[in-house]
Amino acid sequence: MNKTAIVNRYKDIRQRTAKICAPLHTEDYVVQPVVDVSPPKWHLGHTTWFFETFILIPYAPHYRVFHDGYNYVFNSYYETVGNRVIRTDRGNLSRPTVDDIYRYRDYVDEAMLALLESDIDQTIYDLTLLGFNHEEQHQELLYTDIKYILGHNPLFPAYDENYHAPMLVKTTGPASFIPMKEGLYEIGFQGEGFCFDNERNRHRVYLNHFEISPNLVSNNEYLEFINDGGYRDFRYWHSEAWDWLKKNQIHAPLYWHFIDEKWHQYTYRGLEPLHLNEPVQHVSYYEAYAYTSWKGLRLPTEFEWEAAAQQFTWGYNWEWTESAYLPYPGFTKAVGAIGEYNGKFMVNQKVLRGASAVTAPAHSRITYRNFFHPQLRWQFTGIRLAK
Repeated sequence: MNKTAIVNRYKDIRQRTAKICAPLHTEDYVVQPVVDVSPPKWHLGHTTWFFETFILIPYAPHYRVFHDGYNYVFNSYYETVGNRVIRTDRGNLSRPTVDDIYRYRDYVDEAMLALLESDIDQTIYDLTLLGFNHEEQHQELLYTDIKYILGHNPLFPAYDENYHAPMLVKTTGPASFIPMKEGLYEIGFQGEGFCFDNERNRHRVYLNHFEISPNLVSNNEYLEFINDGGYRDFRYWHSEAWDWLKKNQIHAPLYWHFIDEKWHQYTYRGLEPLHLNEPVQHVSYYEAYAYTSWKGLRLPTEFEWEAAAQQFTWGYNWEWTESAYLPYPGFTKAVGAIGEYNGKFMVNQKVLRGASAVTAPAHSRITYRNFFHPQLRWQFTGIRLAK
């Protein structure tokens, strides 16, 4: 990437983050309803801190940090970098203010652009590229965290009454499953361009014959599961999932509300009647597994998904797989704080494949490995069947 291109991409990514936050009111920036959701204000500060901490401080001559306390406030999980505010306390930070954080972003942007317009070496380039992809991840988190914040406000306020998903997928009903031959398949990233460390190393896996649906499960199809008592029948659920369901009184996907004998869903435009022909969203792995069990089918493994992905449309929901989040053969963690990026989370999580309607443009690829704990559903998560 030439100098002009990297400068322009930096500007575009930083401006997109601010654009996502543009519809918010000041009070919206500070709310943290649950531990998994961070206040929008924190995302703005953390993505800025990343560039300051990993690029400007070590590589920009004469750079002076904006505020000595921000490393403590905006460090997320990097043990190498020092102490940090615990995650549950991010919503208690009335200071720094929203205005302070936007000034922080402007300050770091000015220094970063000056650095990028100079002659940078490969190390700075690689870290900047990681910073781009890191901020694009947080752009998606901003969208999903904002939806959770507003979707749990009792007034169900709209984020943007004119919002339209960048990618709208309608499910058209049953379609023939795609058959995949048994044999060896190449899995993992290869070629030029960026990927995360957990997408390496490319390797072969042997897959038995399987079939995979070309469509995601729709709201209407999932509603059949609900109406058939799927949330009341322990036979479809893992034991841990059944305990989770009862403890949390779960009876439908997140953002579904049964009002006046009709199902509604919270969207970025506010509360709307359930869109029956659109893919079901905001389900946990527990719910995805229970639905497939009710259907007498299963979820694909992440390797099956990757092997077949060129034969179906993907990108509207992150898709739960039946694979545990584990390292590929030969995986190694980088030295220092950057090595904490993915490898430390390879325990007790399930892999999701694809992308979602709020994934940053050009941020997704077939080899991308997302991962979440099985009970989580505030992301745009959905279901694809296999057999």
